[in-house]
Amino acid sequence: MKLKQLIAIVGPTGIGKSRLALHLAGLFNGEIVSADSRQIYHYMDIGTAKPTPQERSQIPHHLVDFINPDEEFSLAQYQELANQAIENIFQRRRLPFLVGGSGLYVKAILEGWQIPRVSPDKDFRYNIEKRTNENNIDGLYQELVRVDPDAAAKIDRRNVRRVIRALEVHTNARKPFSELGQKQPPSFDSLIIGLTADRPFLYRMVDRRVDEMMEHGFVGEVEKLIKLGYSLTLPAMSGIGYRQVGQLIKGELTREAAVQKIKTETHRFIRHQYAWFHLDDKNIHWFDIERQGDSEIEKTLAEYLKTE
Repeated sequence: MKLKQLIAIVGPTGIGKSRLALHLAGLFNGEIVSADSRQIYHYMDIGTAKPTPQERSQIPHHLVDFINPDEEFSLAQYQELANQAIENIFQRRRLPFLVGGSGLYVKAILEGWQIPRVSPDKDFRYNIEKRTNENNIDGLYQELVRVDPDAAAKIDRRNVRRVIRALEVHTNARKPFSELGQKQPPSFDSLIIGLTADRPFLYRMVDRRVDEMMEHGFVGEVEKLIKLGYSLTLPAMSGIGYRQVGQLIKGELTREAAVQKIKTETHRFIRHQYAWFHLDDKNIHWFDIERQGDSEIEKTLAEYLKTE
């Protein structure tokens, strides 16, 4: 019997994972399961580069645009919903494409992490968020470095939500977040396609995308979120772009300074993403988008799908 097969597409932000997934899913009878920790939210479209309604009508997408920005959402919840979506795609005899995004989300699915079941502690989160702001995020991260350096090494220091969750698990489970949970191989085989490019080329791509986001109404999107009652201090709003545009709206940054800060932070985030998916990882089929086209990726995928 042929083993179930899944295609994962990984790589740094802005490199074209969503575009490629849309193309390949159309060719190979697929559906897309998002592994992006920001595209899950309603009303956050431009800043997350969320697939458009037209794209989602063209190819079924899962775990996109389904919760409000002030709702709690954990890695364990993501894993459960993603595995359910993947299994449903298999039952429809279609090919699932896991596309991210978040290295944490992708690894949890591909490696079958057994997520620690530590319930959210509202009091803990309230107290720690109360003393956390733009100026002492680094202090919070250093606290995680002290209690759980292994977890800290895998978490973006600006991802306040992940840092708080790791501290929360450490506090309530009395064990480091990095020591909790085992791995159980998933019920499917996977082909991991990695997209990469030389850093200067990639940075130019990202910078153009930031400029386009601003031209297409990113400031208006954040203003709308605020009018809807969503605070700039919410974890959902802590992502790159929303934080800086919020500072622009509050008059703390000029438009030029906000744009430059978004670009600089995105460059730094890209460097962090390569810590999740190494270029020397033999399990990842890397493709340089400057030098290799879609046809080479299509060939690799077709050959993989022939395997038993």
